[in-house]
Amino acid sequence: MVPTLTATLGVKGHRPVAGTWDCKHLLYVFAVVNLVSAAVHANLVESPKDAKAKTGKSKTRRLQEAFAAHLRHVGRQYPAASTPRVVILIDNAPWHAGERMQAALAENPHLELKRLPSYSPQLNPIERFWKLLRRRATHNRLFDTLADLRQSIRSSLSYFQTMRVRVKTLLDGRTKKRTQ
Repeated sequence: MVPTLTATLGVKGHRPVAGTWDCKHLLYVFAVVNLVSAAVHANLVESPKDAKAKTGKSKTRRLQEAFAAHLRHVGRQYPAASTPRVVILIDNAPWHAGERMQAALAENPHLELKRLPSYSPQLNPIERFWKLLRRRATHNRLFDTLADLRQSIRSSLSYFQTMRVRVKTLLDGRTKKRTQ
C-alpha cells in the first residue's frame, strides 16, 4: 500500500497541497475477511528499495512466498479440526499461483481457493474492505517512513478487528442510511 489521494474539503480559493512519495519502498498487505464473523486476518510484507538486488528474487517470486506464508497463517487461524472447509476467493494476480502456493495448500488441505473471473473486483467482498482500509489508513497522508505507513495500516486493521459490525455491514453490501 502506498499513500493515495482523494477528494477533500479546503478553503475556497486555496488548493490543498499533498506531498508525493517516490514509491521505492512498498508495503504489501495480504488479508482475509471471515464473511460470517467479520474477523480480519492480515499479514504485512515490506518490499525494500532494492529488493531484487538484495534477495535475488523477482517481485512475483517474493509475493508468491509471502502469499504462501499468508495461506499457512490462515490455516493456523482456522485449523481443519474446527473448520473442515475454508473457501478463499482470489483474483488472478500472478502471486496467487505457483509451486509455493501449491505447497502451502498441500500442508492445509482444508483450504480451498476459488479463482474469480478476470476484471471482476465487484465479485470479491474484500475489495470493499480494501477501499475502506485505504480511505482510513492512507488517503491524503504522506508518511515520512515506511514504519509510519505500517503503523497507520496496523492501527486501522486493529480498529476493524474491534468494529466487526462495521466490517459486516460493508461485506453485506448494505449502506448506512443517514437521517436528515
